[in-house]
Amino acid sequence: MDSVIPAANPESPICSAKACKAPAVWVLAWNNPKLHTPERRKTWLACDEHREHLSSFLNVRGFLRDVVPLAEWEDDSAAPPD
Repeated sequence: MDSVIPAANPESPICSAKACKAPAVWVLAWNNPKLHTPERRKTWLACDEHREHLSSFLNVRGFLRDVVPLAEWEDDSAAPPD
């Protein structure tokens, strides 16, 4: 029988980089203008180590719209609408 080791905190967001299990500290907001409306934002999460690589990947394709610390992104999403 295989044993499964649970994550330290399953609620903690992790980096979107392939095989990375580090805690996410950045939100990379992006959209593909060929598929998405201008206001639509999809997100990838990044640790400090992978922030630049993931940002470059999106930026080269013209997809990157914003890079924001995760804490700020969470604060903004919790704020009531104007």
